[in-house]
Amino acid sequence: MDKSIISESASLSDNQIRIQERLAIFLALIAGYIDATGLIKWKTYVSFMSGNTTQLGAALSTDKYGVIITSVTVIASFLLGIYTGTCLSLYKRIKNQILTFYIVSGILIFYTIIAYFYNINTISSISIIGFSMGIMNTIVTSVGNQKVNTDFVTGTLNSLARNTAMLSMTNDRTEKKQYKANAIHLLLLWIGFLSGAFAAPFLLSFLGNWSLGFPALLLLICGLWISIFNIKLKKN
Repeated sequence: MDKSIISESASLSDNQIRIQERLAIFLALIAGYIDATGLIKWKTYVSFMSGNTTQLGAALSTDKYGVIITSVTVIASFLLGIYTGTCLSLYKRIKNQILTFYIVSGILIFYTIIAYFYNINTISSISIIGFSMGIMNTIVTSVGNQKVNTDFVTGTLNSLARNTAMLSMTNDRTEKKQYKANAIHLLLLWIGFLSGAFAAPFLLSFLGNWSLGFPALLLLICGLWISIFNIKLKKN
């Protein structure tokens, strides 16, 4: 059972749903940025596992052992990150999931500092970043009643098209409102990922070895902001 980062209550207010939506878009932007950075620097995806699976399948039939090794490594690291993040979300002693923000941010900061002084090879790099992206993928799993995945672009587009189709086919006002809201959430999520990927080449050329420090800082700030929000929510 998922624990909401905003509230452990089963029913969420409109304000909490808006916070979930903004948080999901923010994380999608970060995922898009880091994924594009990985593609530019290491010629592989560190967040978009559909692309890595396609590369792995093609490489297996053409004996491209370098691609096979990198694809298997990043997929395994991502799965381990998902496993770790899910275990954290289910661990009863952790009252909320703000810790996950700090863990992902800490990994990125640690990697950035080490990479500034030492040359980290591709396999180690994609293992570390792929693992952190897997953990980050478990932070927000839904917006309201709509399941989302902040870095699974294919799934986002699939759900967007399905909700749009159901919106156009139903005559029920309540259903129309819900399908429209879901479609908007999903469209903004896709735009967030696209925007992050778009910004990556520019920031990579500007920040150089510090390029992953930027999303780390954003995650740290966002974690602090959510902490403050939760404190205010408890007071009210």
